[in-house]
Amino acid sequence: METTVTETSKLAQLWELTAFPDLTLQMVAMWVVIAVLFYLAVYKQYEPLLLIPIAFGALLANLPTEGLINLPHGIHGTSDFHPGGLYYYISLGVEFEIFPPLIFLGVGALTDFGPLIANPRMLLLGAAAQFGVFATFLGATTIGFTAQQAAAIGIIGGADGPTSIFLANKLAPELLAPIAVAAYSYMALVPMLQPPIMRALTTERERKIRMKSLRKVSRLEKLIFCGMVTIVVILLVPAAAALIGMLMLGNFLRESLVTERLVKAAQNELINVVTIFLGTSVGITMTGERFLDFATLKILALGVVAFGIATGCGVLMAKLMNVFSANKINPLIGSAGVSAVPMAARVSQVEGQRADPGNFLLMHAMGPNVAGVIGTAVVAGYFIASYG
Repeated sequence: METTVTETSKLAQLWELTAFPDLTLQMVAMWVVIAVLFYLAVYKQYEPLLLIPIAFGALLANLPTEGLINLPHGIHGTSDFHPGGLYYYISLGVEFEIFPPLIFLGVGALTDFGPLIANPRMLLLGAAAQFGVFATFLGATTIGFTAQQAAAIGIIGGADGPTSIFLANKLAPELLAPIAVAAYSYMALVPMLQPPIMRALTTERERKIRMKSLRKVSRLEKLIFCGMVTIVVILLVPAAAALIGMLMLGNFLRESLVTERLVKAAQNELINVVTIFLGTSVGITMTGERFLDFATLKILALGVVAFGIATGCGVLMAKLMNVFSANKINPLIGSAGVSAVPMAARVSQVEGQRADPGNFLLMHAMGPNVAGVIGTAVVAGYFIASYG
């Protein structure tokens, strides 16, 4: 009998040494959410470079870990000091607003602003998409969110993950996880969400409009464009300096044609490493306590509204411009005013070829697409200046 009690006691001690006693129902419930994210990323291939790091970070957040997210404590330099966990330090890249601007550096190095420079009126389509941001901002304030929270939620309509994270961390860090997941999920779902809206707002004839070929843009024009956008935007909206500055730095490196090593580093190693750290840092905030509440469902719903309005306003703006222009615009490219580069432009191309297989809209759609990147960064700067 004594031996049995001893063995039971040892088993109890072994059980206590494991992390099983610290598991909660909220953690297990979050595993279902995480499984959905993995499914979308791996099997549906929806933004896997972003969703996999986010989902894996969320998995780590919903396990009883040690040495991963704990805070440092004790007096530094003494034997009582215990350093923070790995992601306490990595997540400082989000908290100190380092990762999103570095992503913009890589995006700038990957982006050709030539289509926008060749057809400057595409700026209007990028601006029109921002109506989704402001409409959702107003809607969020009417259902219980503060102005700061509403601004961070509304920016989801821009379909720009790094900007959403940047703004949420500034104005509503408590909502960072659901906002980031909503922004990246809807970016991934662009091919599903946009086409029904595009078809509903256009006629068959409009979808068949063929646009004139774009002129060739010189290297000097592109370099001047980088400098002028940097100067003008930062003078108008200083709070957008980190995002616009890094975006244009990356593009200036690209268009200068004399910094090939730096351009390749920004396009590959830098953006890839930062994407891993940014995604997992966002995922690590997705604990059950933060994510499984009614506010998260409202944010996800508002994100769809923001994205839908942004897409629709871009299409409608293109139709309005056609009223006053002899050089017609295919309204389908208006949907690319959201800054999901280049996926939104590809959707415009696919929808255009569905109506007319010989129509090529991709380069035309890249104009409003990159205009949307600039526009969303400017709007984020405005919100920071107004509510930060």
